[in-house]
Amino acid sequence: MGTLTRDHQQTATTPADDRHTPHSAPTTTPARPTTAEPTTEPTTTRHTDRPRDADGMAVAAFVLGLVGLLVFNLVFGPCAIALATLALLRGTHRKGRAFLGLTLGVADLVVLFSLLAANDTVTWQFGG
Repeated sequence: MGTLTRDHQQTATTPADDRHTPHSAPTTTPARPTTAEPTTEPTTTRHTDRPRDADGMAVAAFVLGLVGLLVFNLVFGPCAIALATLALLRGTHRKGRAFLGLTLGVADLVVLFSLLAANDTVTWQFGG
């Protein structure tokens, strides 16, 4: 390759624009030199997302356990127990809510088994 002219040397250090001078042939923009600029891309790992995910699991366990007392306690009870256990194992910041979800999940199963023992059915109704 030949030597760089003054115009080419200037474009090598500054960003090239779309204007071309009539006496020069269009050239490709040279690669920019790498600098030590900090990257703006978020660097997330599974380890940093764990407490936030565990907090969501604790809340979901609480909600499922609470709703499971009224409907679908056969489904919502075990789900609440599983989510609360996972939240506690992953180190949630909402330990009280996870323990409450675990307790409500167990209460869902107690209600289910007590209804089965009393009525031989899993449904209940108010009144007679």
